[in-house]
Amino acid sequence: MKILWLDLNSSYAHSSLALPALHAQLANNNAIEWSVVSTTINEQIGTTVNEIYNSQPDIIAATAWLFNHEQLMHILSRVKALLPSCCIILGGPEFLGDNKTFLYTNTFVSCVFRGEGEEAFPLWLACWQQPDKWHAIPGLCYLDVQNNYIDNGIARVLNYAGLIPPEESRFFNWSKPFVQLETTRGCFNTCAFCVSGGEKPVRSLSIETIRKRLQVIHQHGIKNIRVLDRTFNYNSHRAKELINLFLEYYPDIRFHLEIHPALLSDDLKNDLKSLPKGLLHLEAGIQSLHEPVLQKSRRMGKLSDALEGLKFLCSLPNMETHADLIAGLPLYHLSEIFEDVRTLAQYKAGEIQLESLKLLPGTEMRRRAVELGIAYSPLPPYEVLQTNEISTSELQTARQLSRLLDEFYNTPAWQSITRRLIIEQQNFLHRFLDYLIRFNLIDQPMSLEKRGLVLYQFCKEAYPDYQIAMSIAWIEAGMSLKKLPAENVKTKHQTAPSEWNIIYGEYRDDLRLCFLPTDEIIGQGYWFGFETEVQKIHPVFKAISK
Repeated sequence: MKILWLDLNSSYAHSSLALPALHAQLANNNAIEWSVVSTTINEQIGTTVNEIYNSQPDIIAATAWLFNHEQLMHILSRVKALLPSCCIILGGPEFLGDNKTFLYTNTFVSCVFRGEGEEAFPLWLACWQQPDKWHAIPGLCYLDVQNNYIDNGIARVLNYAGLIPPEESRFFNWSKPFVQLETTRGCFNTCAFCVSGGEKPVRSLSIETIRKRLQVIHQHGIKNIRVLDRTFNYNSHRAKELINLFLEYYPDIRFHLEIHPALLSDDLKNDLKSLPKGLLHLEAGIQSLHEPVLQKSRRMGKLSDALEGLKFLCSLPNMETHADLIAGLPLYHLSEIFEDVRTLAQYKAGEIQLESLKLLPGTEMRRRAVELGIAYSPLPPYEVLQTNEISTSELQTARQLSRLLDEFYNTPAWQSITRRLIIEQQNFLHRFLDYLIRFNLIDQPMSLEKRGLVLYQFCKEAYPDYQIAMSIAWIEAGMSLKKLPAENVKTKHQTAPSEWNIIYGEYRDDLRLCFLPTDEIIGQGYWFGFETEVQKIHPVFKAISK
């Protein structure tokens, strides 16, 4: 039996756990010959089809999700035309809903799995050539010989702790910038927009099991781990145990976690305060800062607790906290999105991620779309097109606002000045967004330098009081002192004044100085020192004239 896994990702930086997770359970089955074709959605379809065809597999398996769905169907339909006797089986998030229409439309697909496959997939392999026995396979959906749709519900792994870890599979990819470590299955929360909403029961691995897996990961020299735990702190005691475990691998490994800001106990807060810098990177699920929106979305936890927790997390100097908002949620107005961005900026969120809601298969919100007044795309990525509260054009504005945040707020070089403008100038976001749209810059890829030039020119025209602050940001970002944002900087034959207040660094006579005046008459301004022996573009010294 020859199984070919089509590993289709959005980019080469990403890697699916599905193949190693399934293969690990079957690695000792000598009757199976495994092969894999790895590619991305940006690669030429014909090349991928040819590679699969040359393998002449009996079974082709793949995971489908919203960003690879379309390309996957193009590839598999061509392969089936070339290899009509091969059996195609799919799984993944795309099949968590009703699969009847999909199977009647894509008849080249033999069957699909709904749910978790580690226990069910081996059962199917034992009878893959006997469709009359497929009715006993949990989670399997297919068309029988009479062309009737058969739906076997959803597959849940009953012995989660007993699964063989994916790291033991020869297909586990150790070459990526990070690896994923699933410590929990299921979610206590009931978010109506999430495929994990209400996924019960919650099943967790023991701390000792996680420790053993971390040892293997550490031995492979991995520096970043994304912990797949729908809400890391749903159980405060367990969260504290995990943090203590993660500390055993400091400073070698950095852990990325999803955390619910409304569920922070005092003990956990104290633990988070005391952690060394760089151990944790936090994603704080907030979605909206408005209570009616969260209630309609069935997200658990009081908003007041969430805001207090988020404010605490963003105040921690030893870790970075990213916060996310979702445009298109029921009852969420565009004006409220702008308000929430300003609030998150005031909290000093490390990043503000503004995404458009996607009504994913199997979610409650998709089932209730008509009732909730949501129009959405019937094709991947199933994005919301309008709601009772936000129009199509306003959703485009939200998308453009997301671009602004990514290009400026979420870019370390320009974050500080962008944050100041957002907080201190009520209309900055609207005015800057209009500016970027007017000059066709909002969807244009821009280099770090180009973004700085654009923001400086905008400040010069709209907010001249921030021109000096933007020049400082430009200098500290290591940009050229010959470009426009440094137009007032004096670089030639600069000598240190008799008195200055040092902001950072230590002054030495061999530093190359430049001066940014804030008051030409009295000679007040900022001094920056650059290394001359070592080629460093960033200043190592900063002071202000007394």
